[in-house]
Amino acid sequence: MGQLEGKVALITGASKGVGRVMSRLFAREGAAVVCAARSRDLVEETTAMVKADGGRAIAVVGDAAVEADAQLIVEAGINSCLTSSYMCTRFAVPSMIKAGGGSIVNITSVAGRRGLPYRIGYCSAKAGQVGMTFGLALELAPHNIRVNAIAPGAVAGPRIDSVIAGQAQVKGVTFEEERQRLVERSPLRRMSTAEDIASLAVYLCSEAAKNLSGQCIAVTAGEPAV
Repeated sequence: MGQLEGKVALITGASKGVGRVMSRLFAREGAAVVCAARSRDLVEETTAMVKADGGRAIAVVGDAAVEADAQLIVEAGINSCLTSSYMCTRFAVPSMIKAGGGSIVNITSVAGRRGLPYRIGYCSAKAGQVGMTFGLALELAPHNIRVNAIAPGAVAGPRIDSVIAGQAQVKGVTFEEERQRLVERSPLRRMSTAEDIASLAVYLCSEAAKNLSGQCIAVTAGEPAV
């Protein structure tokens, strides 16, 4: 039996990257998965992958930062930043209370803990997610709802490559120089992977983590998150 047998997982940003890997891993652990994203083709592709793996999944197309879409997403199974996290929580919590509890995992970023030059808006949104996680953990504890956050550092893939390219351009260095600087900043001298983030999310949603709430866990290949 998987760690999430009998549970329903609502995963936003499921069209690619961490969200896609989380969808597949949650399904492998027994959860019925609601895959939500703005791109119909990509989220349906994710859903097809889950089913090909032998899992259960449905696709919902919508923008989690838009109230009507967020309600649609939640109703199906019950943008990865502050507004979408808040909107999905707002509509999911009443159903979770009726069910007797549950687990919320926000995917934030170490940029929300220590900042990142030239990306002030992103840092602000991610810091907001961390604060929201801490507040909700206290507010929802009486309803047996646990709320945690995962704060990844650099996660290998196209998204971090675009960030590196932008930082390199601003600093006047090459892409490879900036990438090497980023990797060498971590004591383990490597980037994290989408699988690293998804595996931790599964654990946080499982009964093994029943007493973990109000935590922001950094996945940074050993680099202190501050």
